[in-house]
Amino acid sequence: MTFARPLLRVALACLALLAAASAAAESYLWEVTSLTNRAYLFGTVHAGKPEWYPLPGAVEGAYADAKVLVVEADITNVQAMAKSVSVMTYAPPDTLANHVPSADYERFRKILARYAITELTVAQFKPFMAVSLLVFSEWARAGYLPQSGVDAYFIRKAKAELKPVVELEGVEAQVRLIDSLTEAENRLIFGGTVAALESGLTRQQIDGMVDAWQVGDAKLLLQVARRYNELVPGALDFEEKFVWSRHEEMAQKIEEYLNKSKDRHFIAVGALHLAGPRGLVEMLRSRGYIVRQR
Repeated sequence: MTFARPLLRVALACLALLAAASAAAESYLWEVTSLTNRAYLFGTVHAGKPEWYPLPGAVEGAYADAKVLVVEADITNVQAMAKSVSVMTYAPPDTLANHVPSADYERFRKILARYAITELTVAQFKPFMAVSLLVFSEWARAGYLPQSGVDAYFIRKAKAELKPVVELEGVEAQVRLIDSLTEAENRLIFGGTVAALESGLTRQQIDGMVDAWQVGDAKLLLQVARRYNELVPGALDFEEKFVWSRHEEMAQKIEEYLNKSKDRHFIAVGALHLAGPRGLVEMLRSRGYIVRQR
């Protein structure tokens, strides 16, 4: 179908997006130590610039010290993504325009020209995927490209070195999460994201996330997220579903790496997953592990 190829690009970037950003005055890197092992937690951004690489010495050193790379999902697995196309689109003759308020759709159509995207390209996308494409396009306008994202960098590096790549969740689990959005949630996210793009708030969020990433400041990153949540309807509930609700299962797997494996793991996840009192860093610290920023 004509929309399949652009959808794969959007979906690959989106899976990397299910959270966002950070690295180093201290790096956005933590070392977690148990009685028998240690692991590294590193926050990532979904898009980046080629000149970022190699990453700071502490990060590259931690990755080299680890025997296994762990990511939320292997976003380079195009075959797995191809299987999810039907979940992220409407079957013709149904279209996006049938599922969002007409006023919001008209505003969305006007923004398409900013990114040289045709209406036909997005006609079959579900609301979340449609506005995600525009957000990724805004990242690209700011100079940050998915192919230069941190997750993709480590996955390519690990595969070239024949280092095992393990998924914390996997593509299917993340696609199911996207598919769990209700019609009402999709409409709310659609309208809120269009408004954020119109007002310039999305660009402010991108700049704030990258700034926090470059100085290794998790508190600043959380502040950027909170400001966006305060101004965009539905954003707070979306963050709850796509970030914080996933942490218990993530933490349990990380504990297995620390207590049941002899191998050292380098765990790269979206940086918001590591920030704040509900982030993985504080969760692991509260469970008795020694956690320190590198």
